[in-house]
Amino acid sequence: MTGERRDRPDNILALTGSGLETELTDNQESVWRDVVKRVDEVYSDLLRYEADLESKNAELEEAQSFISSVIASVSDILVVCDENGLVLQANPAFVALLGQAEAELVGRPLLDLVGAPDHDEARRHLCAGARGDAGARATDCELHFLTARGPSDVMAINFSGRFDHSGRCVGSVLTGRPIGELRRAYQALHGAHLELQKAQRKLIEQEKMASLGRLVAGVAHELNNPISFVYGNVHVLDRYRKTLADYFAEEERLDAGEGGELRRKYRVDSILADLEPLIEGTLEGAKRISEIVKNLRRISFNRTQEAHRIDVERILTTATQWAARAKKNHARIDVEVAPGLAVWGNEGQIHQIVVNLIDNALDAVRGRKHQQIEVRAALSGGEVEIVVADNGAGIADAAFDKMFEPFFTTKTVGEGTGLGLWISYAIAREHGGSIAAVNREHGGAQFTLRLPVGG
Repeated sequence: MTGERRDRPDNILALTGSGLETELTDNQESVWRDVVKRVDEVYSDLLRYEADLESKNAELEEAQSFISSVIASVSDILVVCDENGLVLQANPAFVALLGQAEAELVGRPLLDLVGAPDHDEARRHLCAGARGDAGARATDCELHFLTARGPSDVMAINFSGRFDHSGRCVGSVLTGRPIGELRRAYQALHGAHLELQKAQRKLIEQEKMASLGRLVAGVAHELNNPISFVYGNVHVLDRYRKTLADYFAEEERLDAGEGGELRRKYRVDSILADLEPLIEGTLEGAKRISEIVKNLRRISFNRTQEAHRIDVERILTTATQWAARAKKNHARIDVEVAPGLAVWGNEGQIHQIVVNLIDNALDAVRGRKHQQIEVRAALSGGEVEIVVADNGAGIADAAFDKMFEPFFTTKTVGEGTGLGLWISYAIAREHGGSIAAVNREHGGAQFTLRLPVGG
């Protein structure tokens, strides 16, 4: 029995051990199956992630290629800098501008590529971008870059801050284009516009002058007839006056009695005495009207004399003497003429222009303590330039646009007709020249007559 008890446990243990081994084997297989399954899932995920990564990488490369092609095709320069102002990237337009390879530019300070006069301007914009100022996200300036051929043309540069995902400024982006050609084109356009405006004003002025000329010429023609009547009648009246004076003188000698009483009663002597100044005054008025009419008729400017070479020194000397004698003032007139100057035209008309200009200058210095007039002539720009300057009060601003218009005058009534400058202007234009007026820096006015050089 004892032996049986000993064998039973062994059998039981043997049976129990075999079952446990079978159970452990089943668990291991289950675990391995789970492990293999997880490995398969992980491998599948890895394959899927790899495919997704390759797809994303292809998309990224495509996007990078697209961005690079766009940057390369942009004609404006583009430079990317870090927060220290070092170049990180430059597009082909900037590389071509500087004439250096991109590899030579990357890592260099941007200020080394900018012209010395523009260093402060570039540094200010770079520092503003590095600070990340809200107002510095986009700023504009003008810079010159150092190229292989020297400083570049002026370029309009836009500085923009470059920010990371957290909003921190990590550098600047520069874009720009040359504006020198554009500026020159704008200046040329502006100059052409000013010339067009000047030509338009001149055309309007010429048309206005021509219309006024036709009107005035007609009026002058109509005035000639009554003036001729006044002239004729005044001369006849003067002869009658002389005849009556001789008659009464003879009668007084023959009959000193009753005749003398009648002469005193009817104031014959006083009337005869008044007749002479009245006739002289009427004749003087008629002469003045006649001169005005002659000036008005000059609007047609039909040359009665053939143009010829005129000695400028001689005509200026003569005109100065004439004007000085007519005004009888004590102004000092300095005449300075370059030797050998000559113009081509009608000597009488050129003489009239110079006399008018000197006459106006003499009126302008009237009442001044030190009256001084300068008359100069020299060759300038292929033309003879005659300058008449005074130390008077100068020309009022309101008179500049009207001084060459007919009947405009700043003189008091009876001193001027307002025709002198108008006629002078028209004569100068008829001779292919011009008249211009300016105020002198130290006071007074200056009139400049320009005429073609004589042969």
